[in-house]
Amino acid sequence: GPGPLVGPVLAAQFGFLPGTLWILIGATLGGGVHDMIVLFASVRRRGKTLGQMVKEEIGAGVGALAMISVLAIMTILLAVLALVVVQALAKSPWGVFTIAMTIPIALVMGAALRSGKVNVSWVTAFGIAGLFFAVWGGQFLGRYPALQAWFRQSDRWLAFAIMIYGLAASILPVWMLLTPRDYLSTFLKIGTVAALAVAVVLIHPALQMPAITKFIDGSGLVFAGPVFPFVCITIACGAVSGFHSLIASGTTPKMLERESRIRDIGYGAMVTEMMVALMAMVAACVIEPGQYFAINSKGAPAEVVARVTAAGFPVNESQMTDLAHELGEQTMFGRAGGAPTFAVGMAHMFARISASPTALALWYHFAIMFEALFILTTIDAGTRVGRFLLQDLLGNVWPPLGDTRSWAANFFASILLVGAWGWFLYQGVIDPLGGINTLWPLFGLANQLLSVIALCLGTTLLIKMNKARYIWVTLAPLLFMTVVTFSAGYMKIFSADPKIGFISGSQSLLATGSGIANASKAADLGRQAAVWRFDALVAASFLLLVLLIVVGSAVEWYRLLTGHKAVRLHESKFISLAEVARSS
Repeated sequence: GPGPLVGPVLAAQFGFLPGTLWILIGATLGGGVHDMIVLFASVRRRGKTLGQMVKEEIGAGVGALAMISVLAIMTILLAVLALVVVQALAKSPWGVFTIAMTIPIALVMGAALRSGKVNVSWVTAFGIAGLFFAVWGGQFLGRYPALQAWFRQSDRWLAFAIMIYGLAASILPVWMLLTPRDYLSTFLKIGTVAALAVAVVLIHPALQMPAITKFIDGSGLVFAGPVFPFVCITIACGAVSGFHSLIASGTTPKMLERESRIRDIGYGAMVTEMMVALMAMVAACVIEPGQYFAINSKGAPAEVVARVTAAGFPVNESQMTDLAHELGEQTMFGRAGGAPTFAVGMAHMFARISASPTALALWYHFAIMFEALFILTTIDAGTRVGRFLLQDLLGNVWPPLGDTRSWAANFFASILLVGAWGWFLYQGVIDPLGGINTLWPLFGLANQLLSVIALCLGTTLLIKMNKARYIWVTLAPLLFMTVVTFSAGYMKIFSADPKIGFISGSQSLLATGSGIANASKAADLGRQAAVWRFDALVAASFLLLVLLIVVGSAVEWYRLLTGHKAVRLHESKFISLAEVARSS
């Protein structure tokens, strides 16, 4: 997903040092441990999911809470991923054209591979060529004003378009859209990340952002909140990410040949993602700080310029106009969400290597396509996985709803899930602060709470495997992430600062609305206040669910360590592949 790209970009408002330290420490001592132990556990249990393993190893009650938590948290994750795409593509005809073209390209690839009559090499060549055509061709939309106007869509239009896409991806056969898109995006991801690493080494760009800024006190322009604990929930993927536990269980285990690969894939891949997050931090910090904050601040251009300059980071409208022209965009003011900022930094580095005056716009839109494909593959796969989880729960209410072979049941569950994350997406789109101030902390909170659940499972398994002397390996990051998430959650709910707290923020909106003569605007503020109160309820629900899981796990640990409960591991029977080969 986009976490290692977007999180560090947003956290750069604190300066490059806090985020960099958290990425390095979090990934090596927390994220790698988290991913590896969940993958190990799932491999030894025939690829069971996180919720199933918690249910078997800790208890049915805790397991049920974990399954509900996973589904609820995934809903928030998908909403925020979609919001990043919307804010990257809003009013950007070139970007919308590029991403829109990837859908027919994927459909053609899927049909060709399904037929079995076309060599996979030819299909791959077609897909890669199509991607580069989509990026290159977007620059010519300006010659056709009517066509350009059609692709210059508002953020609300794009929000509904992504909901429709998510619904289609959840229902359509995987060979038709998901498989070719994932296959194609793999080449793009690996190639782009490798090229970005080479660019950083070759040009060793100077970091314009200071090591620490004044915004560590919580008065940030990008989002509000003090450096601790908010740097730890802003940067999740790239340091510690609970979402990884959903992929490390259920999916990845079924792709491994032997247990010896677990360390490379579980811990090694997390370290690789750490490097991606560090490169994202570099991309954000090579931009002039004034431009960085102007890109990520909502409001009228003159108002944004005044606010950013007053904060000590000079910028003017002329600089921002020139930047937008160089990037082939109408404006770069208020392009919040992190993705456009990362694309600007990446484009600057790639353009320096190519030494072409026209390359900046091409590289910027290539970066936007890279990020959007990165995210959309997570949205479509995540929506499909979420639909399976929802059908598992619905099947307990009425068995036919749990039948994944039923088109009607699949459609019903998909509508419910897409409707849920689509609602949060839309609220983020219409948020006067751009959505990131509201939804990204909620995203980080949900993601890290999921990591707490996974680390509870890991600690339980170490005790059951008679490895209690090593429980500090999982218990230390578990305790730290518990403190981080619960302190951040408390602040997001109850902080008296209306820029941080959901409750105080909603009260501030209501107070502002009561003094406005415009009835329509006052009503909009009232609706937004209601959404923020609901967000407070969602955050409180997440905290309560995870608190119950942590307490339930602690009770289980006490019973196991004191001998009040017999130890029983639910591992599958070991099967030697060598013996299977000899017997066959």
